[in-house]
Amino acid sequence: MAKKDTKDKAAPTRGQASLAVFRRRLDRIDAELLKLLSERTSVVLQVKEAKQATGGRIWVPEREAAQLQRLSRLNRKSETPVPEGALSSIFGEVLSASRALQRDLRVAYLGPQGTYSELAAHEHFGSQAEFVPVSNIAAIFDAVEKKQVELGVVPFENSTEGIVGQAIDAFVESPLRILGERQLDIRHALLGHTKNLGQVRRVLAHPQAIAQCRNWLEVHLPHAELREVSSNAAAAQQAARTKSSAAIASASAASRYRLEVLQEGIQDLSRNVTRFVVVGDADQVAPVPGEKISILFSVKNEVGVLARILAPLARAGIDVLKVESRPKRGHLWDYVFFMDLCGDLEDRNVGRAVAAIRKHCVWLKVLGSYAAAQPK
Repeated sequence: MAKKDTKDKAAPTRGQASLAVFRRRLDRIDAELLKLLSERTSVVLQVKEAKQATGGRIWVPEREAAQLQRLSRLNRKSETPVPEGALSSIFGEVLSASRALQRDLRVAYLGPQGTYSELAAHEHFGSQAEFVPVSNIAAIFDAVEKKQVELGVVPFENSTEGIVGQAIDAFVESPLRILGERQLDIRHALLGHTKNLGQVRRVLAHPQAIAQCRNWLEVHLPHAELREVSSNAAAAQQAARTKSSAAIASASAASRYRLEVLQEGIQDLSRNVTRFVVVGDADQVAPVPGEKISILFSVKNEVGVLARILAPLARAGIDVLKVESRPKRGHLWDYVFFMDLCGDLEDRNVGRAVAAIRKHCVWLKVLGSYAAAQPK
């Protein structure tokens, strides 16, 4: 007869018992979340039918911005608030899935894969959109205008180097409008094949990235050739082919292009932020309530003309967030002015001020009235 094992099994500790209870609670909550997501999906499909009947837009940026802001306010009142970054990511994916249910959304960005533009596009539209890399900023506008994609994400302004001139040039010629914006913290890394910086003969990067890292480059790579390319990901792509080349790009691009991270955080300023704008077809975008207005205009070269431009805004109490000029291509000593205003174009006071400005301009284009990006 087999001997009976008299050894008792270890009883669960109080901590293990509590953990089991918490896990069961989480399982119930997850089931309830799934049920609510299923209910939300049903409503989204009904919204799709309503939009098809009325010709409504699939992506309504002002509606999404208002949703996220409302959820953020509710979250702050919660007994245990969700971390803001996590809240934005979670509901960004929920909204992304909702758009995908209504129609495939194709978004062009400055490629190749691995650029900051791609990261900004993913953060803004979530994982369910189709992202299409193109070779330069003009190609983003071209893809949208030819309806090869619905929207484009364009690098527009950097906190260190200012406006991206190619973007302004494209807006001068294009009928597209700004529908929204996104801010992205930029942290540059030097990528290459060797940890010995003395063996680096050439540094490839987008012109803005070179400018943002100029002091570091002068100290650590004073003898290296600086070569400008269309994007930082393109720089990594090219540097991967030559042992003596290095690239300025995001650290995440290293594994994609089989490079080593030689140094992180090489930007001259610790806080380096790039503003990206979402561009779309003006025919599909009705004027909407916003927090920011962007305009382009050109004026005659006359004494005091800028003062006359700014006077209606001052009288209306409208905050001018930014004014910047750029030479107009093909026109000697003619300049295009870009201006950001704080306000809603549908506000009568704002509308009158913009109309008063127009009287002093050779031409004026309203680029968009849209929700301002929330700083991180």
